[in-house]
Amino acid sequence: MKEALLYQKLDNNRVRCNLCAHLCVIHPGKAGICMVRENIDGILYTKVYGRSVAQHVDPIEKKPLYHFYPGSKVYSVATPGCNFRCRFCQNWDISQIVSNEILESGNGATSDQIVWSAKQTGCKSIAYTYTEPTVFFEYSYDTACSAHKAGLRNIYVSNGYMTPEMLDMINPYLDAVNIDLKAFRDETYRRIIGARLQPVLDNLKKIKQMAIWLEVTSLIIPGTNDDTKEISDMANFVAAELGVDVPWHISRFFPAYKMKDLPVTPLETLQKAKEIGIKAGLNYVYVGNVVSDRDMDTNCPHCGYLLIERLNFGITKNHIKDGHCPECGTKIPGVGLG
Repeated sequence: MKEALLYQKLDNNRVRCNLCAHLCVIHPGKAGICMVRENIDGILYTKVYGRSVAQHVDPIEKKPLYHFYPGSKVYSVATPGCNFRCRFCQNWDISQIVSNEILESGNGATSDQIVWSAKQTGCKSIAYTYTEPTVFFEYSYDTACSAHKAGLRNIYVSNGYMTPEMLDMINPYLDAVNIDLKAFRDETYRRIIGARLQPVLDNLKKIKQMAIWLEVTSLIIPGTNDDTKEISDMANFVAAELGVDVPWHISRFFPAYKMKDLPVTPLETLQKAKEIGIKAGLNYVYVGNVVSDRDMDTNCPHCGYLLIERLNFGITKNHIKDGHCPECGTKIPGVGLG
């Protein structure tokens, strides 16, 4: 175990964790909501430092990031634990069930070893993903520092529930973020996620202001967040508060974990959500988790020219020239587009 960053010592050997918006006050011998940060005799420790339960090479489009070095490979890393309790979690076996067996599983790996593996496999970046990178912050922070020294970029795929202090600390080493905007009703966040909406909205705006490349994903769940008004509110927030050039990924729900009784999201619901996003003024709205001919392509918002053609989690064509549309010259927002 390693002593945690971003915590405050209180009386009676209690501590307050300042890593995420839960701001857990943790008594001796107890852990925070994430279950992987434990108070031992008045000192907060992270139980997952160097404890990787997943290391994979992925296409960048799988994160999903469509405007950040499209077509490149990313080295994905995860440890156990999460500060959310999403009833629909896709990776619940490592994020929600944090037993001693899981904490002791996986392969111990130093930050330098992860960076070496990323370089050896031809990856351009490292993604802290699958579970919530906030809860393994110390590990991701040290790895991100080493990655930058080695010429690699760093990516968070996150629920957006970190504190401003954590964002300020990782900022110099964080190049791109995809945030899950899971709903646009606080009641939904409290009921099926175990958190609050406002900190996520605040962090989305802060990340955008920091000039970290940002993309947003919303999983559309039948009967939960698929109301037309709620989808419209999400789209309008992204357009008005983050900007019309921020890519918005609308993702199809498949039954999982504690919500296996719900149906798969109908395709017509996803298409309606895409129309709502475009109506809100968003220039880049994508539909994910579907077999679709064109819903994952990038088109020029000015002339409609096909810029990037995608198939599954890869690209088949990239016509962007020096960050611009070759047809009309419009600048296409993103990083390393071509």
